[in-house]
Amino acid sequence: MKFGLAMAVGIGLWMPVKAQVFTLTREQLIEYTSQNPFERFPDGRPKVPDSLMARARGMSSEEVWAILPGKNYRNQYEGGFRVLHPDKKLVGRAFTVQFMPVRPDVEDVLTAKAKQKGLARWNNQVAIDMLQPGDVLVVDLFGKTEGGTIVGDNLFYYTMKATHGGGLVVDGSIRDLEGIKDMDMPAYFRNVHPSAIGNVMLTGINIPVRIGGVTVMPGDLVFGDPEGVYFIPPQFVTQIVDNADVIHVHDEWTRKKFDEGKYKSSEIYSSPKTEELRKEYQEYLKKKLDELKAARAAASKK
Repeated sequence: MKFGLAMAVGIGLWMPVKAQVFTLTREQLIEYTSQNPFERFPDGRPKVPDSLMARARGMSSEEVWAILPGKNYRNQYEGGFRVLHPDKKLVGRAFTVQFMPVRPDVEDVLTAKAKQKGLARWNNQVAIDMLQPGDVLVVDLFGKTEGGTIVGDNLFYYTMKATHGGGLVVDGSIRDLEGIKDMDMPAYFRNVHPSAIGNVMLTGINIPVRIGGVTVMPGDLVFGDPEGVYFIPPQFVTQIVDNADVIHVHDEWTRKKFDEGKYKSSEIYSSPKTEELRKEYQEYLKKKLDELKAARAAASKK
């Protein structure tokens, strides 16, 4: 299935797109992300606003989980990664890249097509050189360890600079961890290996890719915390960050009531049980949400 999807999106839809070989045209990318409510990059990739990404940095995976399964999006979370900076949130727009194990006859065609477009090499740097500020490099390297190393310390540093610290998620490996570990960019990877990337071929840029059990689309909002990574379709981003505000206020009020020492947990959590407490909570919620709205409006004018 995975190979068939890649070929359908790649070879079957080959189009003369500037410096790319396997990709979606702008029209195809718009079609596959038609529910996107935001602006788009010139290539058609959804562009979740910076303001929403800033708000998302205050969320947790549980707050994302509160919305997506109810929308029947049950396959958007992936765990089991090694996390470079567990105390640093990962938030950015997915820039997707797909590799497959080398098959010489396919690789020959890939190489020829790349040369036709003026590319001396068709490798991981072709994709890395296309990154934009706010991007997260999301790479399907099919869990490969040896030879599945998307970056070492130099290309990690370049990725950090090109994306302004966006991030990296690779279903594969990295190398040069000693040189990478103090660089200020969040990264999620399966393993570490000293080998350079090899015995793989680049088969897709900004196409649907699979990361573990998740289908990731270009332009998804990538959100990572110490538990793992969520890939959020753009059409749900506003609802999720708004709901996260409500959850934060709810938790704040709940702990405030616990601090008073007057109530049992069952009287307050998960919702207040008396009419008096429900009224108090609703008033508190409105006040806090109004304050947040006013603060954001003021910040946007600066």
